[in-house]
Amino acid sequence: MRLFIAEKPSLGRAIADVLPKPHKKGEGYIETAQGDVVSWCIGHLLEQAEPDAYDAAFKQWRMEHLPIVPERWQLNPKAKTKGQLAVLRRLIKQADEVVNAGDPDREGQLLVDEVIDYLGYPKGKPVRRCLISDMNPPAVRRAVEQLRDNRDFVPLAVSALARTRADWLYGINMTRAYTLVGRKAGCDQLLSVGRVQTPLLGLVVRRDQEIAAFVPKPFFEVLAHLRSAAGEPFTAKWLPSEACQPWQDEEGRVLSRKLAENVVTRIQGQSGQVEAVDEKAKKQAPPLPYNLSSLQIDAAKRFGMDAKRVLDVCQALYERHKLITYPRSDSRHLPVEHYGRAERVRQAMTSTAPQLAAAVEQADGRLRSKAWNDSKVDAHHAIIPTEKGGNPGSLSGDEAKIYALVARQYLMQFYPPFEYNDSKVLVRIQGGLFEAKARRILKAGWKSLLGVEEDDDEEKAGTLPALREGEAVQCERGELLEKMTQPPKSFTDATLLAAMTGIGRYVQDPEIRKTLRDTDGLGTEATRAGIIELLFKRRFLARQGKSIKATPTGHALINALPESASRPDMTALWEQALGRIGERQESYQHFMGPLEVQLRQLIDDARHSDGAGFRALPKNEAPKRRFTRRKGKAGAGGKRPTAATST
Repeated sequence: MRLFIAEKPSLGRAIADVLPKPHKKGEGYIETAQGDVVSWCIGHLLEQAEPDAYDAAFKQWRMEHLPIVPERWQLNPKAKTKGQLAVLRRLIKQADEVVNAGDPDREGQLLVDEVIDYLGYPKGKPVRRCLISDMNPPAVRRAVEQLRDNRDFVPLAVSALARTRADWLYGINMTRAYTLVGRKAGCDQLLSVGRVQTPLLGLVVRRDQEIAAFVPKPFFEVLAHLRSAAGEPFTAKWLPSEACQPWQDEEGRVLSRKLAENVVTRIQGQSGQVEAVDEKAKKQAPPLPYNLSSLQIDAAKRFGMDAKRVLDVCQALYERHKLITYPRSDSRHLPVEHYGRAERVRQAMTSTAPQLAAAVEQADGRLRSKAWNDSKVDAHHAIIPTEKGGNPGSLSGDEAKIYALVARQYLMQFYPPFEYNDSKVLVRIQGGLFEAKARRILKAGWKSLLGVEEDDDEEKAGTLPALREGEAVQCERGELLEKMTQPPKSFTDATLLAAMTGIGRYVQDPEIRKTLRDTDGLGTEATRAGIIELLFKRRFLARQGKSIKATPTGHALINALPESASRPDMTALWEQALGRIGERQESYQHFMGPLEVQLRQLIDDARHSDGAGFRALPKNEAPKRRFTRRKGKAGAGGKRPTAATST
């Protein structure tokens, strides 16, 4: 008997639908005509044991217990899903082969692997891996026919295991430590600390502090309004020379009005000469199809949707409507074999998103963008529409918006590059250098699919006059522009997600920044929305219109923590190491050993903290302390706060 274990019931039913009928349905499983059985988890059936499972004394929160580091890790069945675990326990004893049909990411790999291991499936028996990114029958059938050896994915499971245990160690110990620090300072609330959530909160707190400390300063620009020898007008902007540096800020802005006024006076009515003319023809390839973060960023910009809402809508489009592929993907590439099905995907769009019908008609199916690349696809691929045509009337407003966004991004792969000419002219007037720029669009290409308001290239219409090097020009007048320096902008849903996916920009240590890849970020595609949501639920963050700000509680926590715990440097390195484990380039022990050493130092820092910042916390700002009461007495420590071990 072959036993398929899916991550969720919906995926289990989708697998059963492509296996021989008739089916016999049981409690928590489906048996097929050929004797195969399909069953499922209901998300995680197992969870990391609480600290008191290792020592009853750990029910009480005491600084002397920390850090708590299990010698042998324990998993416990989740209370709500014990029944389904019992179903799998019975079935796995009868199985000759087990198929891991978890979601195609590291979390899905571990989720099923740990159940197989926990239930005692013999090590010598075969385990296969089924990777499903599209829940429509043709795609599921292909996946079932292309099973892989589950051993190929052991590093992915080890990476997920390291992440889970690291989060437990860090979250349990740091949350207990700083809740106790806060309590000592009179702050009677749970102060959760996490490997990802806390550096993310630190980004927002520091941005708030920069804005609060910002003092605007006036700066000055000079424009020269010019006319070519042929009488054609154009405008050029003054480029200050090195001699002007004493009157400039670190960004090169001129802070002296007198200096700028002097330039205006000097060029008024004077002749100049074209010093250089540079015109380059350029091409811009279409952006790759979406992964989850890039989709969330675009949906936040375009529709104002937060990350959690986008993920929820994507899950509905994937599971219920079967209109898009697996959404929790970090890949922006597609397998080469998919290219042969592209025509069917494009045709499916026309019924699901009729507004794209004309764009589908104009697409060139012979084009192949760089999206199709087997070397950049493994467990999952980019988020794209499926071959199933849907009824637009069955979609909610948000579902229709997200589907159209995904479909349009995919459609761009069949449009030619955006072609344009960038022109730059340098003009010398009375010793000063002035620059004029313009962009001329040659072929819109894939950008014809974008609305004007979405095109963030800030292209300038029109062209410069046909100028040649050495040509004389006349400055009719100079113009002084007074501007004010602007504070950094508060984070929004889009910019906070962008910060998480490109964390290198916020890493302080230049050596660490050098080692980070463009793809290294805070958290994963599957966790980022939840982490942002968690900070709102715990009232460390709050919204002010579109802006995201830290609350006084958030500020107090970040100010109390050692800087290393609230900056992304450490976490970025952790994420990078977890990625290397998944790619067979680093071992579990190599990651966990230094982490434990680092944790002991952080706990030692907490022991010496007086938590002074918590004393000033407004009493009505702090969220109410939420406790769970265990059966029996809580012990001398009284009620025990529930420590979340999430990232």
